[in-house]
Amino acid sequence: MKEFVQDGDALDTSEEFPVKNFPIVCVGGSAGGLDAYIRLLKNLPADMGVAIVIVNHITMMPTQLHQVLPRFTSMPVDLITENMLIEPNHVFIIPANRDLHVDDREFHLEPISKPRGWPDVITVFLRSLTRYWEGKLIAVIVSGYDGDGAAALCGIQEVGGITIAQKLVTATQPDMPESAIDTGCIDFVLSPEDIAHKIVRIARAEV
Repeated sequence: MKEFVQDGDALDTSEEFPVKNFPIVCVGGSAGGLDAYIRLLKNLPADMGVAIVIVNHITMMPTQLHQVLPRFTSMPVDLITENMLIEPNHVFIIPANRDLHVDDREFHLEPISKPRGWPDVITVFLRSLTRYWEGKLIAVIVSGYDGDGAAALCGIQEVGGITIAQKLVTATQPDMPESAIDTGCIDFVLSPEDIAHKIVRIARAEV
């Protein structure tokens, strides 16, 4: 846990600058990801004390996920804006053409660092989490083209996080979960419904 020290004494900054130490679940996907997001959210309770961040690597058009997904969850679903507070029991959606970062309280958006070719927004966000988030990390890779996110999975494990890939036979486009599995840094390979059940168990410390 980060400490703020003055004259040798730790200061209580919990009220003015509350450190966020609840779990974050990053769900990364692209082509075919909508089916996985829906199946996942339909099986997640709204009171787990976990923040769900969906990082969909679409760059060609604005995302509509924040308009579609509220039909499948009772959690608030928000399109991320600069300096938005990270809160549990919320679903957050990355906007198109932005890299996503965190500090210990807020989201931060930057211009996409890889504007050509396959984007790596999932990898960028996961690496930010390993550096700056104090709570439990869960990285989930679901249906999509290419291998975004795979390069950051071993780093998630190194800081004590848990990594999950969608079972290939349940994915519309298995490239991304297959690339994740090929890293050797995946803890569980599950269907979207079973991913939801695993997240609940992790949130309740029943892993």
